[in-house]
Amino acid sequence: MSRTALSIDVLVFYSPVEATEGVLAAVFAAGAGAIGDYTECAWFTEGTGQFRPGVGASPAIGSVGELERVPEHRVEVTFRRGLRREVVAALRAAHPYEEPAFHVIETADVEVG
Repeated sequence: MSRTALSIDVLVFYSPVEATEGVLAAVFAAGAGAIGDYTECAWFTEGTGQFRPGVGASPAIGSVGELERVPEHRVEVTFRRGLRREVVAALRAAHPYEEPAFHVIETADVEVG
């Protein structure tokens, strides 16, 4: 039986609660959230995001110079490493914030098969 290495990344992003479903739909359409025979897999929890838009910012929520606190979801989805560019582009295109907060975690390759 031959084994192959599966290269998986994890995308973690923060989204205003009311926008999470739309952002998830976009990253799913780009290929994120597939685990074996399952699709649209994600984990999220609610918390509070904080930011202060600086001079030159065009905030979707809040005002320049004012501290803002917003109910947000922290969302985690996995995806095949080869889809990184497409998944991040989908996140940025669908996210309502001018500068969405996110990070990509490169995980160790896992043998499958």
